[in-house]
Order: sequence, then C-alpha cells, then structure tokens
Amino acid sequence: MRIALVLPAALLMFLSSPMSHAQQGQTEGINDVYKTRELQAQEWVERFESRGREAFDLREDIIEAVGLEPGQSVADVGAGTGLFVPLLARAVGERGEVHAIDIAPAFIDHIDSTSRAAGLKQVKTVLGTERSIRMPANSLDVIFTCDAYHHFVHYEDMLASMLTALKPGGALIVVDYDIGAKQVHEAMIRHVGRTKEEFARQIRQAGFQFSEDLTLDTMKTSFMYRFVKPALH
Repeated sequence: MRIALVLPAALLMFLSSPMSHAQQGQTEGINDVYKTRELQAQEWVERFESRGREAFDLREDIIEAVGLEPGQSVADVGAGTGLFVPLLARAVGERGEVHAIDIAPAFIDHIDSTSRAAGLKQVKTVLGTERSIRMPANSLDVIFTCDAYHHFVHYEDMLASMLTALKPGGALIVVDYDIGAKQVHEAMIRHVGRTKEEFARQIRQAGFQFSEDLTLDTMKTSFMYRFVKPALH
C-alpha cells in the first residue's frame, strides 16, 4: 500500500563531494542520487545489506534495543532498501503497523515488493520528501532512523514533521555514525560532518527530550539515542 519517504544510509560514492550547508546543519545535494530515475534498488541492497556494515551486522541487537511492543505503530524514516522492515514487522506483530518511509521511489517499490512477497501486511510504504515524513499527527508510537539523520538536509522541517507525527510520549530512536569514534574513516567524517552532540542539540531544540543513550557495547562506529515527545506537547 503506497502512501508516500525514506532517507537512506551513508553514500560512499559521495563521501568526497563538496557540499554547501543548509539550516546550519547537513549538506545540500547529499540525497540527489536517490532521486534519479536510474536508481537501481538491487545495487543498493548489496551496499546496505552486506557484512561489515555495522548497521547490518548488529541489526537484530539494534531492533531489540528499540524495545517495540506488539500492536505499536512504528516508522522507519530513511528505510532505504528495507533492511530493518521485516525486523520491525516481527517486533510489532500482525496487529501493529510499520511505515517504511523514503524519498527514493525505487526503494519504495522494492520494499513494497519484498513485503508483499513475505506476507507482511502490516507494512505500508510512504514516499516522503526532504522536508516531511508525510504522516498524520499523533499517529506513531515510535520513529526509528538508522544512518539517515545526517541526510536530513532540512533537518528543522524534518524534525518538526516527526514531532507532529509522534503521539505524546512517543519515542524517536536515532542511530547514526559517531564521527568521534576511532574506527570511523576520515572520508565518513567529512561526509557526516556533525558530531553526535550536535545532532542531539538539534533534536532537543526541535522540542524533543533526550531520554536514553542506547549505544550498544558492540558498536564501534555508531551511536544510538532515544528521544521522546513530551507528553503535554
């Protein structure tokens, strides 16, 4: 079922590209490759869903740490090729909902196809924009985003969209590269451009409250933070 967003993970092919800043944060043009008609989802499956990428290797542990419950409504923002979609679907069960959101039509089509083939009726796809996840107000229990936050060029608009979509008390889980970690490649540091502290500051300024550092002991290049929408927001 198509509604219409995913913001993908880090682009190795753009690591050394010069880019200008937007909203005092992430870089313009970083998502251009995902908007092209020539985008082939299978090529990116091989990039995103391969051993050696920390998000792939730790995918089961990451979803366990999110702490989803059966029947909940969760959005995977920047779902890419759908690495986490079946894991999220399993966590919320048949009574729950998984909204796979991305800006790449090819990724949305791929997730539609793979979810139907797997019989995951609780999965719905949403083609979003760089400014909005296109979800109704107070409709989500949890928003999950992995290796995608640094792709939020217009992060103020995106965060406002996510804050609106979450139910009061709902959680925003952010997994992304920690450019202060020793094992992060210099090219990735340039690509991501901002520290986890700066990302957290942006999210708090948008109206979220920092809740918990969920970073796994096994993470060598990433951080994992939980934020919440204030109950009285």
